[in-house]
Amino acid sequence: MNLYPLALKLDGRRVLVVGGGAVATRRMPALLAAGARVDVVAPALTPALRAHAEAGRLTWHERRFAASDVDGAWLVQVAVDDPAAAAEVSAAAERRGVFCVRADDRAAATAWTPAVTRHDQVTVAVTDGGDRKRALAVRDQIAAALEATPPRERESLKGHVALVGSGPGDPELITVKGRRLLARADVVVADRLAPGMLLDELRPDVELVDAAKIPYGASVAQEEINRIIVERAQAGAFVVRLKGGDPFVFGRGGEEVVACAKAGIPVTVVPGVTSSIAAPALAGIPVTHRGVAHEFTVVSGHVPPESPESLVDWAALARLRGTLVVLMGLKNLPRIAARLIAEGRAADSPAAIVQEGSTDSQRVLRSTLAEVAEAAVNAGVRPPAVVVVGDVVTVLG
Repeated sequence: MNLYPLALKLDGRRVLVVGGGAVATRRMPALLAAGARVDVVAPALTPALRAHAEAGRLTWHERRFAASDVDGAWLVQVAVDDPAAAAEVSAAAERRGVFCVRADDRAAATAWTPAVTRHDQVTVAVTDGGDRKRALAVRDQIAAALEATPPRERESLKGHVALVGSGPGDPELITVKGRRLLARADVVVADRLAPGMLLDELRPDVELVDAAKIPYGASVAQEEINRIIVERAQAGAFVVRLKGGDPFVFGRGGEEVVACAKAGIPVTVVPGVTSSIAAPALAGIPVTHRGVAHEFTVVSGHVPPESPESLVDWAALARLRGTLVVLMGLKNLPRIAARLIAEGRAADSPAAIVQEGSTDSQRVLRSTLAEVAEAAVNAGVRPPAVVVVGDVVTVLG
């Protein structure tokens, strides 16, 4: 069978989906992303489809299919496993000259859904003559090749800044979008916590600015970082500000966005996996757990509790029953622990420190709130480290 390849513009056009199960759930994201007006006809929906319906992204008709449902549709997707019901739908589509995809019987369908991969503005669809595994394998090879090929259309990002969170340390924990933008950068301004392996992958012509080597202290250094980002973007470069964790979790990303906004420079923010959740998780500590903790609070410990510069209400934190996560608090941990205990947190509350989470140097120290600071000193724990206080520390053993 020879197929005629075609890309459909479905924006604003009606698509009928018959069935509300797993197959319909898989098909829905691409239809919605294409801007289709989706009508779903099914007696019941999966929770994911129901959420789309409740959000107004699709219209659900809670009943069985009727032939008149096809009227006005540009495309029909049959997502039921009953051959007779599927045949009824495709017959109605055939009579009305509407292409119909069938999940149950490709041979009886008038259209097939290919194996698809998307990279930047490139979409590749692979069809097959029934050998679906081969099509998927080819799709995966193309996807890998696209990831390894620098995009040619870099001009559209000239004078643009991307604020990219690189995650807690493992280079594989950067998002797909973050990695794609990093591959397009002309200038990269990197934190010391950004994974070094990501920097090793940069093109030879990329200007790398090591933000950790900017002198004169934290406040002046941040001003210099802002100046460099703005200056390079104004010169027409695509600048990626690569930050450890998430740009907006104690990363001063907001200051960099403000600096760009004042200079009229467009900014794309790419969230990152924050170490406040990832580091404990990789150490076997869930920040929430059913019946143990229904809340978690993330605070900065870079200034001691008694400092007038501290914006943390330590007394309120001590009264909470949930999980407390402290970032940048290793140096001030003795005073933080003492303050929490003085304000009413139990001295024997489980506590843990995760050093360099997600990297080959990850270490985990478990103790109690009263003893964790001394234990950290004795064990030689060093930054970066995440401190966790709460019963979740022991919930998984």
